[in-house]
Amino acid sequence: MSASLEEASAAVADAARSPDPMRTTPCRVRRVLRETADTFTLVLEPPGGSLGFAPGQFDMLYAFGAGEVPISISGDPGVPEVLVHTIRAVGSVTRMMQRLRPGDRVGVRGPFGTSWPVDLAHGHDVVVIAGGIGLAPLRPALLHLLAHRGLYGRLVLLYGARTPKDILFPRDLREWRGRFDVAVEVTVDRASPDWQGAVGVVTRLVDRAPFDPGSTLGLVCGPEVMIRFAVAALERRGVPSSEIHVSLERNMKCAVGLCGHCQMGPVFVCRDGPVFPYERVRPFFGLREV
Repeated sequence: MSASLEEASAAVADAARSPDPMRTTPCRVRRVLRETADTFTLVLEPPGGSLGFAPGQFDMLYAFGAGEVPISISGDPGVPEVLVHTIRAVGSVTRMMQRLRPGDRVGVRGPFGTSWPVDLAHGHDVVVIAGGIGLAPLRPALLHLLAHRGLYGRLVLLYGARTPKDILFPRDLREWRGRFDVAVEVTVDRASPDWQGAVGVVTRLVDRAPFDPGSTLGLVCGPEVMIRFAVAALERRGVPSSEIHVSLERNMKCAVGLCGHCQMGPVFVCRDGPVFPYERVRPFFGLREV
């Protein structure tokens, strides 16, 4: 048998042993937490007691009678007995999910996708840059980094929101700011009268952030325009582009690369991402055709 046939046979055998990626698992809603005016968090209980995931992966969430949406997991990878998803209510499916109550059921497919390369950062500084709801896909990575703090160098979180009322996870941010082993900076685009923090885009915080550019891994998530400017700011500081990773969730629909909605050039965000080395997707940023 040729090597290619052996590989094909092995792939078929692996597929037969693996769970059906299109099968939905009903999960019980434990809590629904309001984060901001248009953002909420679903805390789900998997029926088997645990659905493990890696930081940066996503699930397909199905609201019975409404439809399915891809949502990054925002919970703690060290606590797999609960599934946490932070969601912006922007369509019919997510608005229905916002009305769920404890005891209701949500269908879950997953986890899917690539993860943040936290293991590559052992012994190095890590700079996490998030914009808006982009903090949610990065939260599992931050929780992992903090739980294994001794494996990493300096840890920096730079977070930007539209207004103080749009800041996600304020309790987490206060707790992290109270630690001596992580630098946390938060900025807003438009300040309220009682806001005492920084004002301006999050990329302005990169220039004064405490990290060694030659030994740094950058993790970036947010709107695409923010990602481009954040990467440029890291590169100006001297962080090699090969050490910068980004998360995208553009137009994902099926999670297995069949529908083509999330195709970006030669890659499918759901199948090849959502976490990418920035160099792999740099040519497609800002191109309307992809």
